[in-house]
Formats: sequence, C-alpha cells, structure tokens
Amino acid sequence: MTAVATPPAPQAESRAAVVTPARIGWLGVFLAFLAFFVALPPLTIRSPVPTVLLGVAAVACGVWAMRGGEKRIGWGAIAAAVVGIAGGIAATKSGVGNLERVVVWSALLAAMLRYATPLLFAALGGLFSERSGVINIGLEGMMLMGAFWGLWGAVETGSWVLGLLIGMVSGVALALLHALFSVTLRADQIVSGFAMNFIAIGITGFFFVSIYGTEGTPDNVPRAPDVTIPGLESIPFVGDVLGTMNILIWLGLLTVLLTWIVVFRTPMGLRLRSVGENPLAAQTAGVSPVRVRYVAVAISGMLAAIGGAYLSIGFVGSFGEQMTAGRGYIALAVLICGRWMPTGALVFACLFGFFSALAQRLPVFSESAATLFQALPYVITLIAVAGVVGRSIPPAAVGRPLDR
Repeated sequence: MTAVATPPAPQAESRAAVVTPARIGWLGVFLAFLAFFVALPPLTIRSPVPTVLLGVAAVACGVWAMRGGEKRIGWGAIAAAVVGIAGGIAATKSGVGNLERVVVWSALLAAMLRYATPLLFAALGGLFSERSGVINIGLEGMMLMGAFWGLWGAVETGSWVLGLLIGMVSGVALALLHALFSVTLRADQIVSGFAMNFIAIGITGFFFVSIYGTEGTPDNVPRAPDVTIPGLESIPFVGDVLGTMNILIWLGLLTVLLTWIVVFRTPMGLRLRSVGENPLAAQTAGVSPVRVRYVAVAISGMLAAIGGAYLSIGFVGSFGEQMTAGRGYIALAVLICGRWMPTGALVFACLFGFFSALAQRLPVFSESAATLFQALPYVITLIAVAGVVGRSIPPAAVGRPLDR
C-alpha cells in the first residue's frame, strides 16, 4: 500500500506566514527602541538591567533575522540594540532633572513637526520631479530662493500670503532653468542641480546685501500665523502637540494627501509616472515627455520654495545667508528613504525633524558639545540612507536624458 503524504494543516501554514525573519528583525528594532525608552521619562527606570535585557533580546531577534536571510534588517536590529543599550545606560547615569528638561514628549513632537515641515515640502517637490525622471539636486537652491524672496515679498507687500506667492514664483523660475538644461539641452542633471544651488546662493546673497545691508532684515516681518483648532487644544497631550500649529505646517500635511491623490489617482499622475518609467512608451501613447517633465520640475520648485518660505516667514521670521543649511539635501534623503512615496516622505521627514528637535535640547547635558549635537540630524541621515540603499528602487528613467 502506498503511503499518502498528509498536507500541512492550514493553521500551521498561517503561523509560519506570520512569524517571518523580516518581522522578527523589525521586532528587534522595536525592542532596541524600548531598551532606550524605559530609561526616559515618564518611566525613568534608574536600573540598567531592563535596558540590557531588552537590548539582548533585540540582538537575538537580529541574529534570527540574519539566519533567515534578512541580513539588512538583522544588522539594523543589532545596530539599533547597541545604540539602545548605550543610550539607555547613559540615561540611567544622567540626572532625572536633566532628563525631564530634555525629554518632554509633547514639546519634542511639536518641535518635530516644525523642523519636519520644510523637509516635507522639499521632499514632495522632489517626488514630482523624480517621478517624471528628472533628478533635482537643486532643491536646496529652490528652498533658498523661496526663503529670501518670500520674506522680501512679505516685507514689501505687508502680506505673508503675497510673500509666499512671490517666493513660489522664484522657486518655479529656478526650477524652469534647471528643466531647460536637464530636459531641453540634455545636460547632466546632477551637475545642473548643483549649478542651481550655486546660482541661488549668489542671487540671494547679492540681493540680501544690496537691500538689507549689514543691518539684516526688519524686525516686523509679516509672518504666517499659528492656527488654533477649537476643542483639540483642550485634549491632554494631543492639544500640546497639535492644538496650536503654524498654518504652513497644516498646509504641509494637506499637501501629502493632495500629492498622493494627484500622483496615484489622477490621469496626470499616471502620465507623470509613465514618463518617469518609460518615456518612449509614454510618447508612443500620445504623452509629451518634455511637457510632463517641465511641469513636474516646475511643481518641484514651487513646493521646495514653500518649504524655504516657511523657514523665513513661518518659523524664524528673518533671513540669513544660506539659512537652508543643507535641508534640501536632507529632503533628497527623505525622498529616497520614503521610496518616492508621499507617506514615506512624511514618516522620514518626521524622523529627521525629531532628531533636529532633540539636538536643540541635548546641550543641557554638555554646553561644550552643543555644536557636536547639531550634527545629529545629518548623522541620522547618513545612517538612514545607508540602510535603504539597494532596497529603494527609483523610477526606471530617472536621471536619463530624453532620446530624440
């Protein structure tokens, strides 16, 4: 008699599907975060034992994930465990008073949104450009143009709304210059983008000195107002974070939703993505790749300029030369880490915004290391990009000039 193999029970298959090496690796990352969190307010556990135990469990999850073939996530869990253990032990050795001054979660999250907003606008702008196939290294320059001309327009017209519009126009103008070189003249898109950054530095620096001299910008700059949501501000914790926010922060969150709708739910978005993936096939279907790329790069410059204008007329209330301070490049990292998706861009913009907010509070522990702490967001940027390179797949035609 021939033995008949018994098929595995469906319940066993479902359990195997749930417990995957990738999920075990992400569990390790979560445990590593928890190893650090237990030593912070409001828990503030003063013994390093829970931190070490959670960190060891995170390392075990990372090793499990690596043995299952998920080496990147496994190494990420192990690295996060090392950071979590080191940070947790350092927190247990710190004074409770300093920890409570630095780690105020509602204040940190509110500051996170303020620091994330310019990155979010620029990253969404880069999404439009790169989804159409044009690399936009010039986001930094377009943000800088928006920051200066937005403030100048607000001062000259007495209206932050008109200032924002003028800043947007300046960003579009620089973006169209980038499109001229990248699309029409088929120049190297990275070289063209860097050229736009240097042009923006020269233009804003010249007019800043010419108009405002050594005295700097006026003190009474019309600024984008804060908006208070009735009822929301009275909710504990949530009200401290979201109850009163700048109107441009709300505009940034709304732009995430609008970008997702336009790119993935409209014919315009379909044409945009088709040009970024296969411009020849799009042209065969009657779509003009040149027109689509010009429009996409112009939108990119407009959104990046809003991010820059937020810095000058929404956040700081003044302008300084090169005040964007590399945020355009971080926005590119946000775009790559977010896998050219609006929601991904929001998540990673908030991540970098959180560490920027944290860096402003860390000098409480050491005034002499204040400058070193300011490098924290850039270090996190390097780590995040290194962790996703090879896993984020850009549009197929990005960076390639159009064939004639």
